[in-house]
Amino acid sequence: MTDGRRGTRPVRLYCFAHAGAGTSSFDGWAGRAGPDVEVVPLALPGRGSRADEPAVTGREALLADLMGHFTAVPRSQPFALYGHSLGAMIAYTVTRALHDAGLPGPALLAVGACPPPTTASPLSNAWAAPTAELVGLLTGMGAVPDRAAPGGFWYRTVLPVLRDDLALGHRLRVAAREPAPGGLPDVPLLAVSGERDPLALPDDMTGWCEWTTGPVTLRTVPGDHYFAGGPELPALLGRACRTAVDRTPDCCSGLAQVGADKVGTTADTSEGTGRQWARSYLPAGRHLQGEA
Repeated sequence: MTDGRRGTRPVRLYCFAHAGAGTSSFDGWAGRAGPDVEVVPLALPGRGSRADEPAVTGREALLADLMGHFTAVPRSQPFALYGHSLGAMIAYTVTRALHDAGLPGPALLAVGACPPPTTASPLSNAWAAPTAELVGLLTGMGAVPDRAAPGGFWYRTVLPVLRDDLALGHRLRVAAREPAPGGLPDVPLLAVSGERDPLALPDDMTGWCEWTTGPVTLRTVPGDHYFAGGPELPALLGRACRTAVDRTPDCCSGLAQVGADKVGTTADTSEGTGRQWARSYLPAGRHLQGEA
């Protein structure tokens, strides 16, 4: 089905949630993303609606489960990927696997609340830590209910899922650092941070510029590590998806205008690569203003 206003299919925005979460993380996004964007959350085995299936904790098992969603996408169907925290590494892993296989990739790769693979990630690195240490880290970021007690429901049912997801995130980060057979993917990348997220600071997110040869845009939105629950992110992604699909050769500056005034744009063509990218971010204390 094509869209009457734009004459093209709506952009299909596939979404991957943070560790321990299912597709409910994206409830309400369909209305907030705006026109011409179809929000498609994908559940992983062992999580959410697929809780009865064995969890995947490695790259190959992950790709075996997910790639069918994308290899069967018609070339006329534009799609984008968004991943939050652990989901960001999933979205990047899928993008690179499509690129390595010579298959059409996303019109836009968006990552949120996740430092790039070469930046230290204390949460992912703690996947094998003793329970007390891991729970202490999770408590500090508000991921442990106040009434959770050792041996209780949360420890028996939720903590094992979180540990599996953190193991997956750690292994995806390690795998991403291996040389890419086909080189880096050439895809526009939008990296989003929460202004109060201690796990993925805006400065950390600049490192994503090294993980694609396409244009990179940085944005900061209100919220802590779980800013995906706020209204700003889906609205931003909806606008970014529409811009990416309709992009001109100057798509980088176009993306930088998404959702707010552009502040500070630079280009890098170092090391003879001819690669250009733009950085655009909101300084501390500023955040998205309305529906641009």
